[in-house]
Amino acid sequence: MQLDHSFTVPAAPDDAWKLFHDLARIAPCMPGAVLDTLDGDSFTGRVKVKVGAVQMSYLGEGTVARDDSARSMRLDLSGRETRGAGTAHAAVTAELVPDPAGTRVRVRTDLDITGRPAQFGRGIMTEVGDRIVGQFADRLAELLRAPEAAPVASAAEPEAVDLGAAVLPVLLRKAAAPAAAVLAAVVLIRVLGRRRTRSLQG
Repeated sequence: MQLDHSFTVPAAPDDAWKLFHDLARIAPCMPGAVLDTLDGDSFTGRVKVKVGAVQMSYLGEGTVARDDSARSMRLDLSGRETRGAGTAHAAVTAELVPDPAGTRVRVRTDLDITGRPAQFGRGIMTEVGDRIVGQFADRLAELLRAPEAAPVASAAEPEAVDLGAAVLPVLLRKAAAPAAAVLAAVVLIRVLGRRRTRSLQG
Protein backbone atom coordinates (compact mmCIF):
# COMPACT_ATOMS: atom_id res chain seq x y z
CA MET A 1 0.00 0.00 0.00
CA GLN A 2 1.41 3.38 -1.03
CA LEU A 3 0.47 6.56 0.84
CA ASP A 4 1.47 10.11 -0.08
CA HIS A 5 1.39 13.15 2.22
CA SER A 6 2.91 16.60 2.33
CA PHE A 7 3.11 19.44 4.83
CA THR A 8 4.84 22.80 5.22
CA VAL A 9 7.05 23.95 8.09
CA PRO A 10 8.04 27.58 8.83
CA ALA A 11 11.78 27.32 8.24
CA ALA A 12 14.27 27.64 5.40
CA PRO A 13 15.13 24.31 3.72
CA ASP A 14 18.67 24.26 5.14
CA ASP A 15 17.41 24.85 8.69
CA ALA A 16 14.68 22.21 8.36
CA TRP A 17 17.12 19.72 6.85
CA LYS A 18 19.53 20.29 9.74
CA LEU A 19 16.77 19.37 12.17
CA PHE A 20 15.94 16.23 10.17
CA HIS A 21 19.45 15.01 10.94
CA ASP A 22 18.60 14.94 14.66
CA LEU A 23 16.28 11.99 15.22
CA ALA A 24 16.43 12.44 19.00
CA ARG A 25 14.78 15.86 18.60
CA ILE A 26 12.17 15.01 15.99
CA ALA A 27 11.14 11.59 17.36
CA PRO A 28 9.02 13.10 20.20
CA CYS A 29 7.07 14.99 17.52
CA MET A 30 5.62 11.71 16.22
CA PRO A 31 2.26 10.96 17.90
CA GLY A 32 2.14 7.71 19.83
CA ALA A 33 5.86 6.96 19.40
CA VAL A 34 8.83 6.71 21.74
CA LEU A 35 12.46 6.41 20.63
CA ASP A 36 14.24 3.88 22.86
CA THR A 37 17.73 3.61 21.38
CA LEU A 38 19.69 5.47 18.73
CA ASP A 39 23.02 4.14 17.46
CA GLY A 40 24.28 6.02 14.44
CA ASP A 41 21.76 5.38 11.66
CA SER A 42 19.94 2.58 13.51
CA PHE A 43 17.27 2.92 16.16
CA THR A 44 14.58 1.09 18.11
CA GLY A 45 11.29 2.32 19.49
CA ARG A 46 7.68 1.70 20.37
CA VAL A 47 4.38 2.85 18.91
CA LYS A 48 0.94 2.72 20.53
CA VAL A 49 -2.37 3.46 18.81
CA LYS A 50 -6.00 2.96 19.73
CA VAL A 51 -9.27 2.87 17.85
CA GLY A 52 -12.14 3.09 20.32
CA ALA A 53 -11.61 0.34 22.89
CA VAL A 54 -9.04 -1.47 20.73
CA GLN A 55 -5.43 -0.64 21.58
CA MET A 56 -2.36 -1.88 19.72
CA SER A 57 1.28 -1.61 20.76
CA TYR A 58 4.25 -2.28 18.51
CA LEU A 59 7.94 -2.85 19.12
CA GLY A 60 10.02 -1.75 16.18
CA GLU A 61 13.40 -1.01 14.72
CA GLY A 62 14.66 0.95 11.77
CA THR A 63 17.47 2.51 9.83
CA VAL A 64 17.83 5.91 8.18
CA ALA A 65 19.74 6.92 5.05
CA ARG A 66 20.15 10.53 3.88
CA ASP A 67 21.02 12.28 0.63
CA ASP A 68 22.27 15.73 1.60
CA SER A 69 22.44 17.03 -1.96
CA ALA A 70 18.76 16.26 -2.55
CA ARG A 71 17.65 16.97 1.02
CA SER A 72 15.95 13.58 1.16
CA MET A 73 15.94 10.76 3.66
CA ARG A 74 14.68 7.19 3.71
CA LEU A 75 13.51 5.29 6.75
CA ASP A 76 13.22 1.50 6.64
CA LEU A 77 10.99 0.41 9.51
CA SER A 78 9.70 -2.89 10.84
CA GLY A 79 7.62 -3.71 13.89
CA ARG A 80 5.47 -6.34 15.52
CA GLU A 81 2.56 -6.26 17.93
CA THR A 82 3.48 -6.88 21.55
CA ARG A 83 0.19 -8.73 22.05
CA GLY A 84 -0.86 -10.31 18.80
CA ALA A 85 0.53 -11.62 15.56
CA GLY A 86 0.35 -8.36 13.60
CA THR A 87 3.41 -6.99 11.83
CA ALA A 88 4.23 -3.77 10.02
CA HIS A 89 6.93 -2.95 7.49
CA ALA A 90 7.36 0.47 5.93
CA ALA A 91 9.75 2.32 3.65
CA VAL A 92 9.28 6.06 4.23
CA THR A 93 10.91 8.61 1.92
CA ALA A 94 10.86 12.31 2.86
CA GLU A 95 11.98 15.07 0.51
CA LEU A 96 12.40 18.72 1.54
CA VAL A 97 11.81 21.39 -1.11
CA PRO A 98 11.62 25.21 -0.94
CA ASP A 99 8.16 26.70 -0.42
CA PRO A 100 6.94 30.32 -0.10
CA ALA A 101 5.92 29.51 3.48
CA GLY A 102 9.28 27.90 4.32
CA THR A 103 9.87 24.26 3.45
CA ARG A 104 7.49 21.69 2.01
CA VAL A 105 8.07 18.12 3.15
CA ARG A 106 6.84 15.44 0.76
CA VAL A 107 6.42 12.02 2.32
CA ARG A 108 5.83 8.74 0.51
CA THR A 109 5.16 5.58 2.51
CA ASP A 110 5.20 2.04 1.13
CA LEU A 111 3.36 0.09 3.84
CA ASP A 112 2.88 -3.62 4.35
CA ILE A 113 0.77 -4.40 7.42
CA THR A 114 -0.85 -7.55 8.82
CA GLY A 115 -3.17 -8.20 11.74
CA ARG A 116 -6.10 -6.08 12.89
CA PRO A 117 -5.16 -2.84 11.07
CA ALA A 118 -5.02 -4.68 7.74
CA GLN A 119 -8.83 -4.90 7.67
CA PHE A 120 -9.17 -1.11 7.53
CA GLY A 121 -8.20 -0.84 3.88
CA ARG A 122 -6.60 1.99 1.94
CA GLY A 123 -9.30 4.60 2.63
CA ILE A 124 -9.02 4.35 6.38
CA MET A 125 -5.24 4.05 6.34
CA THR A 126 -5.08 7.27 4.30
CA GLU A 127 -7.29 9.04 6.87
CA VAL A 128 -5.12 7.70 9.68
CA GLY A 129 -1.96 8.81 7.89
CA ASP A 130 -3.40 12.30 7.35
CA ARG A 131 -4.16 12.60 11.05
CA ILE A 132 -0.75 11.41 12.23
CA VAL A 133 1.18 13.49 9.68
CA GLY A 134 -0.88 16.56 10.58
CA GLN A 135 -0.05 16.22 14.28
CA PHE A 136 3.60 15.55 13.48
CA ALA A 137 3.78 18.65 11.26
CA ASP A 138 2.25 20.86 13.98
CA ARG A 139 4.74 19.66 16.60
CA LEU A 140 7.65 19.96 14.18
CA ALA A 141 6.62 23.54 13.37
CA GLU A 142 6.64 24.39 17.09
CA LEU A 143 10.12 22.90 17.41
CA LEU A 144 11.39 24.94 14.45
CA ARG A 145 9.98 28.14 15.97
CA ALA A 146 12.07 27.49 19.09
CA PRO A 147 15.24 25.82 17.74
CA GLU A 148 17.22 26.48 20.92
CA ALA A 149 14.74 24.70 23.16
CA ALA A 150 16.04 21.69 25.05
CA PRO A 151 15.20 18.31 23.52
CA VAL A 152 12.07 16.71 24.90
CA ALA A 153 12.93 13.66 26.97
CA SER A 154 11.48 10.39 25.72
CA ALA A 155 8.61 9.08 27.83
CA ALA A 156 8.93 5.73 29.54
CA GLU A 157 5.71 4.63 27.85
CA PRO A 158 4.20 6.10 24.66
CA GLU A 159 0.85 7.82 24.97
CA ALA A 160 -1.52 6.07 22.58
CA VAL A 161 -2.58 8.18 19.63
CA ASP A 162 -6.37 7.94 19.32
CA LEU A 163 -7.32 7.24 15.71
CA GLY A 164 -11.03 6.92 16.39
CA ALA A 165 -11.80 10.39 15.03
CA ALA A 166 -10.04 9.52 11.78
CA VAL A 167 -11.40 6.00 11.36
CA LEU A 168 -15.06 6.50 12.31
CA PRO A 169 -16.08 8.77 9.38
CA VAL A 170 -14.57 6.33 6.88
CA LEU A 171 -16.29 3.37 8.53
CA LEU A 172 -19.60 5.23 8.35
CA ARG A 173 -19.06 6.04 4.67
CA LYS A 174 -18.21 2.42 3.92
CA ALA A 175 -21.32 1.30 5.78
CA ALA A 176 -23.56 3.83 4.02
CA ALA A 177 -23.90 1.94 0.74
CA PRO A 178 -24.83 -1.44 2.30
CA ALA A 179 -27.22 0.33 4.68
CA ALA A 180 -28.88 2.14 1.78
CA ALA A 181 -29.24 -1.13 -0.11
CA VAL A 182 -30.88 -2.82 2.89
CA LEU A 183 -33.22 0.13 3.38
CA ALA A 184 -34.21 0.08 -0.30
CA ALA A 185 -34.90 -3.64 -0.11
CA VAL A 186 -37.10 -3.18 2.97
CA VAL A 187 -39.09 -0.40 1.27
CA LEU A 188 -39.49 -2.49 -1.90
CA ILE A 189 -40.74 -5.49 0.07
CA ARG A 190 -43.28 -3.33 1.89
CA VAL A 191 -44.54 -1.75 -1.33
CA LEU A 192 -44.90 -5.13 -3.05
CA GLY A 193 -46.61 -6.51 0.05
CA ARG A 194 -49.17 -3.68 0.04
CA ARG A 195 -49.86 -4.13 -3.65
CA ARG A 196 -50.38 -7.85 -3.20
CA THR A 197 -52.75 -7.24 -0.29
CA ARG A 198 -54.77 -4.77 -2.33
CA SER A 199 -54.97 -7.14 -5.29
CA LEU A 200 -56.24 -9.95 -3.04
CA GLN A 201 -58.81 -7.65 -1.46
CA GLY A 202 -59.95 -6.51 -4.89
